[in-house]
Amino acid sequence: MVVTRNTAKKILIVDDEKHIAEAIKINLQILGHQVLHAINGLEGLKFYTEYNPDLVIVDLMMPEIDGFGVIREIRKRDPKIPLLVISAKDQVKEKIKCLSLGVDDYLSKPFDLDEFLLRVDRLLTRLEWNQAPQPSLNGPVKEVLLGDFYNFGDHSIDFKNLKANCFLSDNTQVFDLTLQEIKILKVFFANPNTTLTREEILEKALGYDRGVSTRTLDNFIVRFRKYFEVDPKEPQFFKSVRSVGYLFDRRSTNALSSQN
Repeated sequence: MVVTRNTAKKILIVDDEKHIAEAIKINLQILGHQVLHAINGLEGLKFYTEYNPDLVIVDLMMPEIDGFGVIREIRKRDPKIPLLVISAKDQVKEKIKCLSLGVDDYLSKPFDLDEFLLRVDRLLTRLEWNQAPQPSLNGPVKEVLLGDFYNFGDHSIDFKNLKANCFLSDNTQVFDLTLQEIKILKVFFANPNTTLTREEILEKALGYDRGVSTRTLDNFIVRFRKYFEVDPKEPQFFKSVRSVGYLFDRRSTNALSSQN
């Protein structure tokens, strides 16, 4: 049995495969967690509202409302709650879609129970870190407290409300940012004009272990260029460094950070 580091938490499982959900539920209860099981997406959203869980585990293929619908609705209400997808869908496109919606982790069925429990423990540990005051990190990649806002060029990031206010071609647009996007942006802003590898960014921003596929980051960069670049094909801020990673070019702007 896996030894976890977390105190008891409230966990919601949304999965129509009862035998899998019940097995997960029993093992999480053995570790001291309070666990509620919803058999479809509609019931899952109802239980989410009533139960106020610390973590949601969701399948993708379900009746009533599928997993994607559940994820979208939960992320509208809470951008920070950890979401773990467990699904028989193992295609890369499904994983990318989930990550783009703000999912924190993805595990394909069938899975090893110990691996599942460790992933749950890691998500709950990160939840506690996010709830605690965040100190500066040591090491070559810096992480600093940037305050509630960060301004660069004609753009402004509202960390508190997870918003990007972008002015492009005489047009102001407001984008909703996921918590993952905010974390990645903070790493860039804390390390301006510094070439960062994909591994460094994912490790510092999202807590990914070395060896995890780093192409996930490329999808975030595509979105950042859509938000902030006049011409995404010729980026001024979020630049690729061939065979290495990415760089936030602060020299392209009078980037300022401000605190409230």
